[in-house]
Amino acid sequence: MGLTRQYLRYGPAALFGLVASARGNAAFVALRGERGRCVAVPACEHVFVWDTRKGEKVLILKGLKQEVSCLCPSPDGLHLAVGYEDGSIRVFSLLSGEANVTFNGHKAAVTALQYDHLGGRLVSGSKDTDVIVWDVINESGLYRLRGHKDAVTQVLFLKEKNLLVTSGKDTLVKWWDLDTQHCFKTLVGHRTEVWGMALISEEKRLITGSADSELRVWDITYIQEVKDPDEPESKKSKGSSPGAEENAEEDETLELDEHPEERLVKCSKVGSIMREGRDRIVTLATDRTGKILACHGTDAVLEVFSVLSEEEVQKKLEKKMKKAKKKAKQNSEEEPERSVELSLQDEIQRVANVRASSKIKSFDLILSPKGELKIVLLLQNNIIELYNLNLSAQVPQAVRASRITIGGHRSDVRTLAFSSDNIAILSAAAESVKIWNRLTLQCIRTMDCEYALCSLFVPGDRHVIVGTKTGKLQLYDLASGSLMETLNAHDGAVWSIALSPDQRGFVTGGADKCVKFWEFELVKDESSVQKRLSMKHVRILQLDEDVLCVRYSPNQKLLAVSLLDCTVKIFYIDTLKFFLSLYGHKLPVLCMDISYDGTLIATGSADRNVKIWGLDFGDCHRSLFAHDDSVMYLQFVAKSHLFFTAGKDSKIKQWDADKFEHIQTLEGHHQEVWCLALSPNGDYVVSASHDKSLRLWERTREPLVLEEEREMQREAEYEESVAKEEQPVVAGETQGEIGLAGKKTIETIKAAERIMEAIELYREEMAKLMEHKAVCKAAGKEVPFPVNPILRAYGNITPSAYVLEVFKKVKSSELEESLLVLPFSYVPDLLRLFNEYIHLGLEVELLCRALLFLLKIHFGQITGNHMLVTVIENLKKTTISRVSEARDVLGFNMAGLQYLKREIEAKDEVTFFADATDRFEEKKRKRKKKEKMVLAVL
Repeated sequence: MGLTRQYLRYGPAALFGLVASARGNAAFVALRGERGRCVAVPACEHVFVWDTRKGEKVLILKGLKQEVSCLCPSPDGLHLAVGYEDGSIRVFSLLSGEANVTFNGHKAAVTALQYDHLGGRLVSGSKDTDVIVWDVINESGLYRLRGHKDAVTQVLFLKEKNLLVTSGKDTLVKWWDLDTQHCFKTLVGHRTEVWGMALISEEKRLITGSADSELRVWDITYIQEVKDPDEPESKKSKGSSPGAEENAEEDETLELDEHPEERLVKCSKVGSIMREGRDRIVTLATDRTGKILACHGTDAVLEVFSVLSEEEVQKKLEKKMKKAKKKAKQNSEEEPERSVELSLQDEIQRVANVRASSKIKSFDLILSPKGELKIVLLLQNNIIELYNLNLSAQVPQAVRASRITIGGHRSDVRTLAFSSDNIAILSAAAESVKIWNRLTLQCIRTMDCEYALCSLFVPGDRHVIVGTKTGKLQLYDLASGSLMETLNAHDGAVWSIALSPDQRGFVTGGADKCVKFWEFELVKDESSVQKRLSMKHVRILQLDEDVLCVRYSPNQKLLAVSLLDCTVKIFYIDTLKFFLSLYGHKLPVLCMDISYDGTLIATGSADRNVKIWGLDFGDCHRSLFAHDDSVMYLQFVAKSHLFFTAGKDSKIKQWDADKFEHIQTLEGHHQEVWCLALSPNGDYVVSASHDKSLRLWERTREPLVLEEEREMQREAEYEESVAKEEQPVVAGETQGEIGLAGKKTIETIKAAERIMEAIELYREEMAKLMEHKAVCKAAGKEVPFPVNPILRAYGNITPSAYVLEVFKKVKSSELEESLLVLPFSYVPDLLRLFNEYIHLGLEVELLCRALLFLLKIHFGQITGNHMLVTVIENLKKTTISRVSEARDVLGFNMAGLQYLKREIEAKDEVTFFADATDRFEEKKRKRKKKEKMVLAVL
């Protein structure tokens, strides 16, 4: 076998040019205990935490491959739950930036995340219509709730009751009782999708937002199940609820027919608040205190409302009563006791509208104790804006405190270029040209431009030229960051620009069917003594079709021009005479490049193919199916016949033009890749995509063998197909409203295989031990027993202890799914081992969880097996005694902690932690007030 050709692997080096992705939501996070300063935003597969005061990135929570779709900080502010496009959820620590826990349960993107008020449980809603409740402390899934018929849009825990409210695109709002895990109520008062939902007034009101400009308000009444005799009274209160509309009455009749035990909550519509926006709600949310409600549609306006507390409502009501009495006296009416009622608009008041500089994608609010509202807005065009709103002012006005913009373009980058020293990177979009330092990834220059389509660094790297959509060529000086000259080059868009190999000029191709040749020249400015760089038009080549791409051959003898008629024409440069026509693509050639030795030309087309041609005779060497969508950019690596292509299928691929082999795929972008640029030394590739990100790829020293690469690709495809397979089911169970939280993944299969291997090793070792005993008995002396190398590696442990070690290593979130795919033939051995472990008091909690799950899924087979009857009996005895012991220990510890708490409180005469800090803050505020008063008097 001959030597296989080795290539060097390109790997991801950095992601830059991105402030925030518009896919997920922004959220305030408390770093180092300071609230309202740092904000977490999605950035493709990562999460960036920005310091809004300094405009700096303070933390990057690194993701894997999938795009972030949802964020939710924990109530204690120490963790951040992140939902991804593939349905996985990872919980990051904000102190270390590490992902501690991963939950796999959803089959599609996570659309909603919410912690309960203690932070012990996390609920997630997804596009796959399921709602899953997770136990964050035990790192496992509790249960899956099925009921919605379309994507879930919002999920909310109730503080007081163990209830959950979910809304979906199926127009329904569902109430779930988490004690019994069933949906006991569905609100059907919406005609369109319910896009947002919020609880206000101490969870006595629910506000829902849908596709119209109406915010529907629902009154929530909690019905006490215990008091049976009071039933008629509750009916009476139902009738008296103000503003009950037809659907509420229908609801009432439905509820009366229900069984009393199912009646936990009564929900009736009390009216609606009108928004100014005419389109659908995008985000509807309250701040943590529930005093402020805000919402926005698909436009650039955030509407802020204030929710009055009960005392404030009572005060308002008293004022109204006084006014009514006054009026009655003036009109000398007999009956001043007219009914005075507050309208919904009085209870939920409009505060202000915040107008952002572009479309809002999401927001977060934080209300400071001083009454100042901080609002962070994540905008569609790669900007984060922070606004302050003083609520105590007579007319509250939103003031923009800061905005983070410098780290990226407002629109998609359409052209990239590398400087000749491999250090500077140029990126240009519809509004600006930016120059980046490749080493630090900092933006060092930003210059305004028109809609850029192509660009190049002028030899010497002190100037850049940008070709625009309007047909202009713009020349910039990098030292001053100023526009030096604008030339009207073409009557249509300048689609392509190429530097001549002798570096004295360049050529441009445009939509006006012309190829124009330009030379650099130094001209004298009237204003200054020094000469400055300019461009001089020297020749023109008129063609019959729009020019899409132009390229010089390295010896400067030939010029390749790609036209809108799907052909590539080759011309002699000196005479501009026609030489060759490369015909074969079915759609126009969007990009092409000529190799360093001038022997090959590679063309990439909108027909998804790349063709490699010889430049001597114009013969097609090979046609390769390159991408699943249009090939947008193509460039050869310096001094080689390897080239890169970028496609609208969000992939970048490397090819060998001699062997016609696909070498590797660079995956990372989440949407169409518009362009790429290779550094002159071939060590770096930079690419730009519709996901607003710029990515840098670096050539490593790691060799890449094609056979191994193909093998890895096949493995990845298999792992992907495993997750898409039918999920394992529990025998005899029908698909109901509740299901298991986890899902089958390659990790759960591997965990099950490890358990199987451990049990097989245990069986073999036990058989060997029996044989050894028999041999010793026959010989009448102790014969040395060979220890298994695996057990020796673990420190000469027993086979049963090895099984426990393997079992402990299974991730808590994957335990149930791993046991579900475990064949029943291994279960009897497991049960016997469990009995042994629990008897010794080892890992009681973990083993009880696994034991109960195995009994649930294999109940029929276990109870029908006579061999296991004694095992189950023994397990029953040992388990009950050990669990009660564990419970006693917990009870004792709890009592001890309660005692310590009482002791400390009695000693310091302060209530515990939270209240103590509140008191401290109050004292601080009073002291400041006093100081101000003293200063005012002085």
